[in-house]
Amino acid sequence: MKWTEELRYNPVLNLLNSGNTAVSYFTQRDLLKEKAQPVEELSELPEPTKILAKQQKDGSWKYPNAKLEIRSQNNYNQLETYRILGILVEKYGFTDENQALQNAAEFLFKFQTEEGDFRGIFGNQYTPYYTAAIMEVLTKAGYDQDSRIEAGFHWLLSIRQNDGGWAIPARTVQGKDSLTLIEAIKKQEPIKPDRSKPFSHMVTGVVLRAFAAHPRHKTDPEAKQAGELLKPRFFQPDKYPDRKTPSFWTSFSYPFWFTDLLSSLDSLSQLNFTNNDRDIQRALDWFVERQESNGLWRLRMLKTKDKDLSLWLALAISRVFERFYGRS
Repeated sequence: MKWTEELRYNPVLNLLNSGNTAVSYFTQRDLLKEKAQPVEELSELPEPTKILAKQQKDGSWKYPNAKLEIRSQNNYNQLETYRILGILVEKYGFTDENQALQNAAEFLFKFQTEEGDFRGIFGNQYTPYYTAAIMEVLTKAGYDQDSRIEAGFHWLLSIRQNDGGWAIPARTVQGKDSLTLIEAIKKQEPIKPDRSKPFSHMVTGVVLRAFAAHPRHKTDPEAKQAGELLKPRFFQPDKYPDRKTPSFWTSFSYPFWFTDLLSSLDSLSQLNFTNNDRDIQRALDWFVERQESNGLWRLRMLKTKDKDLSLWLALAISRVFERFYGRS
């Protein structure tokens, strides 16, 4: 395994022997390239079984403690269902062959508009990042050939900024007409983007995950162009107020949520970028410097209710190194 030579310590053995059945499975399949048990067996583990027990009849999961003055319970449930699907797909290998996942997917597709975007989490406002995030998890679950996913890509390509990246359209309206996101949510009509304004790396990084996950769209020239925009922004503040400070680049969760250094490298590694790139090498070096002797990483972790989050992040980092160095 040539890629492990780029790290200070080999993480594979500790991941295999972690005691987490799902982590061990994906380590065997993705890092060792060995045949593992059928992925469907992971759905029978205690955690996904517990999650499925809470699925509602309409295919959704209920968002707890919804603030109904911001958005409806149904729109909150859209957000929660996306979050839960991310866990089921990324950690337990759920696909569209699973009836529970099919039901959840159809619930989410109800929020897709005729334009192709998914709407409701921010009222009637355009949200390229939530649209792309939902598309990413559905694509990974097996909906890559679905015409509704294709409509989503068409919409994403139609709403780019002039520079080739993406931003929250409501944020691009500045000056006397600018609104907070809470104010924008209350607007009945979607706010059109000012395309002359610069891209947001937070938004663009999430959008690229949808392209990177798709067998065909990962080769789109627009995705390559956006990747070229994203990588020089590593460790820099965003152009917009949302998750603006550079510290968000080095705050991690899994499944990926917003844009961070690891989620960005994960996408770029699937969009045919190489470790010969100076920006990418600088980001890879950042992870090398923070690896501990147990093979895991010393990182600032978000959503830490998952006691095995450090294992999942180590697996994700290892996948990135395997892609960048394993093919060279």
